Amino acid sequence: MLTALALGLVHGGPPPRHHLRPSRAAQLRCMEDVSLTDKIAATTDSAKAFSDEPAVIDADAATVADVEKPGATSVGDSGDKERRAALITDLLALAAGSCRGEAASESDLKSARSLVAELEALNPTPEPTLSPLCEGTWELVFSDTQLFRSSPFFMAGRAVCEDGAQAAQYDWFCDMHRAALAISTIGKVRQIVGRGSVVSEFEVSAGAVPFLSDALPFLRYSGGMPLAVSGAIVSTASVVSNLGDAWRLLMDTVEIKGSNVPLLRQALDAGLRLQTRDLGSALEATVPQYANPRPKFQTSYLDGSVRVSRDQDGKLFVYRKESGEASPTEYSAVAADLGVGALMEGMARSFMGS
Repeated sequence: MLTALALGLVHGGPPPRHHLRPSRAAQLRCMEDVSLTDKIAATTDSAKAFSDEPAVIDADAATVADVEKPGATSVGDSGDKERRAALITDLLALAAGSCRGEAASESDLKSARSLVAELEALNPTPEPTLSPLCEGTWELVFSDTQLFRSSPFFMAGRAVCEDGAQAAQYDWFCDMHRAALAISTIGKVRQIVGRGSVVSEFEVSAGAVPFLSDALPFLRYSGGMPLAVSGAIVSTASVVSNLGDAWRLLMDTVEIKGSNVPLLRQALDAGLRLQTRDLGSALEATVPQYANPRPKFQTSYLDGSVRVSRDQDGKLFVYRKESGEASPTEYSAVAADLGVGALMEGMARSFMGS
C-alpha cells in the first residue's frame, strides 16, 4: 500500500466531486468546456458516416488480425447506427454540462453509466484493441472518477493494491490528493495510442502568485497576479499484452513537459524524468514478493470518433478522437517565463493598440 501511495505524488487536480463543491477554477474550466457542445454534432455525424466506410488495414501490421469494418457485425444495421449516434449525442452533452464529470451529480453519473452501458452493448468493433481505429490521439471528455486516473501511472498504483480494503484506501487517497491540490486547474487530458504504447498527457496549471497582498501589504487588492505555473505530466507505458478487448500495461517513464518555470524547464528538457520501469525492476530484484504492476485497461466501445474504456475496477473513461496521429504533443514552443510574456503582450495590445 505504501508503494501505491507513493505513486500518487506526481499528479494534481480539483476537489473530489463527492466531498467538495467544485472550486472556482473548476467552474471556470467547466465554462470553457462548453465548447465541447460545438463538437457534438460533428462527432455524431462522423460516427454515422464512419459505419459505411471500410476499415483500412495495414497488411504488414503483426498486431492486427482480421479486423472487420464496424458495420460488418450483427449489430451493424441502420437502426443500431442511429441509436449509437443518439447515445453519443446524449453522452457528450452530459459530459459538457458536467465539466467532464467533475461537477456531475449522482443523477448525472447514473445517467452517464446507463448511456455507456447501452452503447457498449452496441459496440460495432470486435476486438477493439487490435483495431487500427484505436490508434491516434484521444481527448478525455468524461469520467465517473478523477480525471488523472486515466493515466497508466495511477492505474499502476491501483494494481499494486489488493481488491477490497486496499482498493478502497487507494480510492480515498486519490480523493484526498484532488482535494489537497484544489487550486490547480486541469486542462487537456489525452491518451496517445500507438501499436505498442499508451502515452498519457495531463495538462495542468496553478496560480503562481495566489495573493498579491501577501507580498505587498500596502495594496488593498486581494487577488493575485494573472500568472500561472503550467506544464504537462506525461506518463508513458508499454503494451506488454494485447488481449483483443484490453491491454496489459507496464509503466516506463513519467516526466513533465512544457513547464513554464525558468531553470526547472532546462533541467526537465535535459532529460530529468522518473524511470518507473527501472525502479520497479530494481525492487523486483531486491524484494522477492514485489512484481512490477501490469494493470489491465479495457476498451468496451470503439468507433471512428468515440472510445469507451474501463480500468480494473470498471471506472469509466470516455474519449473523443482528435486525430489519427500517434505522436505525443510537442511542447517545445511553450515559453519558460511563468506567462509573463503573454501578460505583457496582452497589456500592450489592450492599452497601446500594438
